[in-house]
Amino acid sequence: MAEQAVQTLKERREVPVELTWDLEAIFSTDEKWDEEYKAVLEDSKKAHDLKGTLSKGADSFYQALDFQSQIMQRLERLYTYSHMRFDQETTNSFYQGMDDRAKNLVSQVSSSFAFLVPEILSIEEEKINQFIEEKEELQSYKHSIEVINAQRPHVLSAEMEGLLAEASEVLNASSNTFGTLNNADLTFPTIKNEKGEEVEVTHGRFVNFLESSDPRVRRDAFKAVYETYGKYRNTFASTLGGQVKKDNFSARVRNYDSARHAALSVNSIPEDVYENLVNTVNKNLPLLHRYVKLRKKVLGLNELHMYDLYTPLVKDVDMKVPYEEAKQMMVEGLKPLGEEYQAIVNEGLENRWVDVEENKGKRSGAYSSGAFGTNPYILMNWQDNVNNLFTLAHEFGHSVHSYYSRNNQPYHDSGYSIFVAEVASTCNEALLNDYLLNTITDEKKRLYILNHFLEGFRGTVFRQTMFAEFEHIIHQKAQNGEALTAESLTEEYYQLNKKYFGEDVIVDEEIGLEWARIPHFYYNYYVYQYATGYSAATALSKKILQEGQPAVEQYINEFLKAGSSDYPIEVLKKAGVDMTTAEPIEAACKVFEEKLKEMEELLS
Repeated sequence: MAEQAVQTLKERREVPVELTWDLEAIFSTDEKWDEEYKAVLEDSKKAHDLKGTLSKGADSFYQALDFQSQIMQRLERLYTYSHMRFDQETTNSFYQGMDDRAKNLVSQVSSSFAFLVPEILSIEEEKINQFIEEKEELQSYKHSIEVINAQRPHVLSAEMEGLLAEASEVLNASSNTFGTLNNADLTFPTIKNEKGEEVEVTHGRFVNFLESSDPRVRRDAFKAVYETYGKYRNTFASTLGGQVKKDNFSARVRNYDSARHAALSVNSIPEDVYENLVNTVNKNLPLLHRYVKLRKKVLGLNELHMYDLYTPLVKDVDMKVPYEEAKQMMVEGLKPLGEEYQAIVNEGLENRWVDVEENKGKRSGAYSSGAFGTNPYILMNWQDNVNNLFTLAHEFGHSVHSYYSRNNQPYHDSGYSIFVAEVASTCNEALLNDYLLNTITDEKKRLYILNHFLEGFRGTVFRQTMFAEFEHIIHQKAQNGEALTAESLTEEYYQLNKKYFGEDVIVDEEIGLEWARIPHFYYNYYVYQYATGYSAATALSKKILQEGQPAVEQYINEFLKAGSSDYPIEVLKKAGVDMTTAEPIEAACKVFEEKLKEMEELLS
């Protein structure tokens, strides 16, 4: 019997050039990159000459801002090229070295300009406004300066700022200890897989086990993981408690009302946005309870447990989507965004914005990158499935957002905050989802697409809001002088799971320990943005589908082209979504209800 050929990954040089990204459009050769690297290193040293000159007059003030902007643009191009060259072939030692050099340069240049913001804040606000009046070129910096000025009540004396900078390593100790314990030291026992083979449970395999069609495998993995966390619960309570104390301490010394106030102020987000999210999602929890009930029915289980929430409801659906087919489906799916938007997507597909295939040493996953003055770029590791189709649409959402903002804003306003970063990408996914449901007639495939949407919504809106609620509860407890013990953290988290998932699921006591394994609880009020971004995108896609051209123009002109020329909450308002109200979250929940109803009818 002939031996079956082993399928191995291609070497980078074997990948057809049309399926690779065109990085030569940034630097035609590696030598050109090296020349620019040396030039930026040399030119950035001139920043030292600008120190202490900003208060001398409008010209000096502008000169410093303009010089920083020019250097940063060039630095961004260098870094973008090097990190993508490295990511396409991480085993290539030349590009490893190039990436290291670029990171080192970023650090050096950032250090050269470290004086800028403190020096701006040392000048009276009235004087800065006078400079802006006097010099027309400073008008485009007006919003950036406004954002810096808003920090005035929270910036300390130079001596205190220096002390806090020195203490940062100590203040980050809890987060670092959690990372080491969770990623390096924690090991899980083995369990028997579906075939009866002993397999070690790992972080990476855990979700795969929970997706298993065998309830025993799901249960065994669940118990193996949480029994392990249970053994170290006091240590994890200490690391999480330390992180919360750090957040509260930093907020207090910088004159904020609370850690949440401090965290949201970074992007000028009113705290009402957080409150609205939690309250509105709580009001709509009966929808999640309905979905859980449907899951129990479809799986045919007498008892639905927490470890049964990830196994697919729709199995064995053959939906192979080759890349060429995916491109067409995506372009068709994005038709509601108009011809100009589609033309930009087609340009990206035809002009090698996308690095498509997996090859030896290529970084895993997917992302959108690029710099001011370059094309956007997308990294994929293409597999012929529906998930990759949605990922491609998602990354094109980021890329077209960046394309519009970089082509319509000056460099210093061409980026956009994390609060709005996932809106355009998720909006694309929602439009693609709608297109697929309007064109696919096969019942099993429709169920698969519906379930894909419902799971995404559950994981991003309901689950991340539950995380956000927990995060705020524990920060408040610590602020009020309550100790964050393993018992109190576990009880609080357990009760939240009961509230969110409802009576049709048995809330296993082990789930109370899930707080111990979530790294996002060390990110200082970060997770709520997943839920707000997803809600905003769902509401916007609904608006685009219902209102057509006027909504599209509003979305492109007021949102995609805006970059950071205004506060993120205002940029979204101009696009027609006011996140300070409950309306967008209600609208998103309404979409969830519509899709849930369709799935219930198909399965009845």
